[in-house]
Order: sequence, then C-alpha cells, then structure tokens
Amino acid sequence: MTAHQFGLDTFGDATNHDDGTPKPLAQVIRDVVEEGVLADQVGVDAFGVGEHHREDFAVSAPDVVLTAIAARTEKILIGSAVTVLSSDDPIRVYQRFSTLDAVSNGRAEVTLGRGSFTESFPLFGYSLSQYEELFSEKLDLFAALLREEPVTWEGGFRAPLADQRVYPPTESGRLKTWIGVGGSPESVVRAAQYGFPLLLAIIGGDPKRFAPYVDLYYRALDQLGAKALPIGVHSPGFVAETDGEAVRRFLPGFKANRDRIGAERGWPPMSVNEFQQERAHGSLYVGSPETVARKIADTVKALGVDRFDLKYSAGTLPHAHAMESIELYGTKVIPMVRDMLA
Repeated sequence: MTAHQFGLDTFGDATNHDDGTPKPLAQVIRDVVEEGVLADQVGVDAFGVGEHHREDFAVSAPDVVLTAIAARTEKILIGSAVTVLSSDDPIRVYQRFSTLDAVSNGRAEVTLGRGSFTESFPLFGYSLSQYEELFSEKLDLFAALLREEPVTWEGGFRAPLADQRVYPPTESGRLKTWIGVGGSPESVVRAAQYGFPLLLAIIGGDPKRFAPYVDLYYRALDQLGAKALPIGVHSPGFVAETDGEAVRRFLPGFKANRDRIGAERGWPPMSVNEFQQERAHGSLYVGSPETVARKIADTVKALGVDRFDLKYSAGTLPHAHAMESIELYGTKVIPMVRDMLA
C-alpha cells in the first residue's frame, strides 16, 4: 500500500427518530446507504458495513447494502466489517463479493472473521461447539477460491469440490480480502500463512498493546518468504465540532449499547469515568476534529499500520449526528492526520 487509507465502519445500529421512538429497520438501512454516499463525497477512502442477526442492528446482508452504495458512489472502497464466514458458505460469499466488485468497478473488499456475536450459528444450523473448526475449514476453502482457478478441495462440513470453477471471477484477478482479528496470536499467524492483509479490531484499552501482534504478523510473513502486506485498525469513535459536543452526542447511545451487550456477556455497566479514561488513553476516538486526528495519527505511528477505520455508529445515535460526523471526518480529520503523518 503506497499511502495510508482512512475508512469508516458501521454496524447499522438500530436508531431512533428525533422524538425518541425507534426507526423501522428498513429506514435504518436506507440511512446507512446515505451515509456511505456522503462518505464518498467527502473523500473517505473506504466504507465498511457489518453483519449481525439481532434486533439492535439492521444489517444482516452487508453485500446487498453495499451494492446500493456502489451504484451511487465513484471512488470509495466498499466492504464488509465483518462477514461471519463460519456460518456462511465460502463459495456464496466469494460470488456475492466478486459480483459486488463487478458492480462497483473493482472497489469491493471483504473482511472475513469469526464474529464476536453468535446469533448466526443457530440461525443457519451450525453448532457453537465447532466455532473454531468451522472458521478454519471455511477460510481454507475461501483462500483456494481467491486464486480464481479450478478448485479441488475436501473438508468435513460440505461436499468436496473436484476441478470446480466458481463464477464470476474478478477483473483484477483477486478479490481484496482482509482477515479481522480481535487479539488471537493464532489468527495473526494464520492470516500471514494465507497471505491475507490483517485488520485488528481494537475496541478497548491502549492501542499500543497490539504492537506485539503487528510484530508477529511481520515476522510470520518474513519467515514464510512472503511480501509485506497491509495492516489496518478498526476502532470506535465519533467527531463533532467540539470535544464536549462529541461526548454529549455519542455517550448515551454508546453506553446503552455497550451495557446491553455487556449484560449478555457478564460485564458490569460502563461508568462515565471509564468512558472518559477510554477517550483519553484507550481506543475511543471521540472529540473535535483536532482531538480525533491527533489520536488517530498517534495510533498509526505507534503501530506502523497502513489503514485506520473509524466505527462511527453507536447504538441509537441519530442519523443526522452520524452524517455530521462523517462530513467532519472526511473534510477535516483525514487531511489533518495526513499532515501529521507527513
């Protein structure tokens, strides 16, 4: 990668109308399309949409939403954040994203992951007891598909393939594919072994604690005799005109979302002090354009990464606030970060 890239991610969080009543999820999806279109207009490099299968997130089929965005944009990369490969079929994932690549004139990318939510497993008939085995096997098949040659392959969870071609191929010869990793050394090494760029999901704590994973990835590539590949970071954040306004807008929805998910996983509710500590010293990029730009630049320099994606959606955060954040990120934050890195 010749230059740093700066993207935005959303999970299509279920939002509210101005009067506090819930928006229909269909409207939330239409809002996500508008957010992607604006990101392209203000010069953001990439736009990612996550996959979930639960009531607090609207998007279960990111590739369909991304196709709508592709039809109305010109330059921005469009991809998943992430695709839960473990509970999907690798051939269908490849076909959907290679089709998106055609529709978007080569702008599609896919980030593959195991997913931090597990609702898709029972929904599609998979056992959580095979969480690791499913991802490992399906990733192996996906890696074979990326070569865009006849595939002969055999595994334990689907029928074998014998000299099988998969269509459509991409015009470039390879679909852009990242591996999303939350902090497992085994996953970092596996990304290197398959030749996938690495996307680190850093959603809490000092981002510098991920430096050993960056080093491990580069060492693994070197030992394999492979060329250097991009590394990216995905972290939550939000931009407003001032630090105070950013906190005021972002905190209620972020805390409600974090506490709801935390209750499911046995975490205590997040205190305001914990939130402020994460803003100051952790992986929350919330504030004015200057504050957010400085913090992103510090992370990019500390880890030596090529890409930074800001997850801007946060629970019931209103669409209008999200749109303003996107505009500030594209027009002010990204240019400031580029200047700081130069």
